[in-house]
Amino acid sequence: MSAPDPQAAGGSLRIDKWLWYARVTKSRSLAQKLATSGHVRINKDKISSASKTVKPGDVLTIALERRVLVLKILALGTRRGPYEEARKLYEDLSPPPPPKQAAAPPPPGQREAGAGRPTKRDRRKLDAFRSES
Repeated sequence: MSAPDPQAAGGSLRIDKWLWYARVTKSRSLAQKLATSGHVRINKDKISSASKTVKPGDVLTIALERRVLVLKILALGTRRGPYEEARKLYEDLSPPPPPKQAAAPPPPGQREAGAGRPTKRDRRKLDAFRSES
């Protein structure tokens, strides 16, 4: 006997299964931990249970370690397939990452502080400076 199709039975799926199907997490247990830790919101409502159901049209806000994902659910899926199949389950509405601050380059002939060991030229300058004192 095969498992029932979640799309045919009411059109909803557990949030932990969907996160795993959509390849947001590497394992289902990690998806359960993410859902129960309070880092997932469904339509702006914080959830605390991995058994909450989602349906197409819901918007998920997921706070990961270094970024925030905003995903609109397009389909529920029936298995954890390859990336191309998982990508069809959602639309990414995440804000673009902030632009990186470009650091000013060091003056000519100098390196950035902490950029490795001193060169032979730097060591000679240090030795000359120390011998003058």
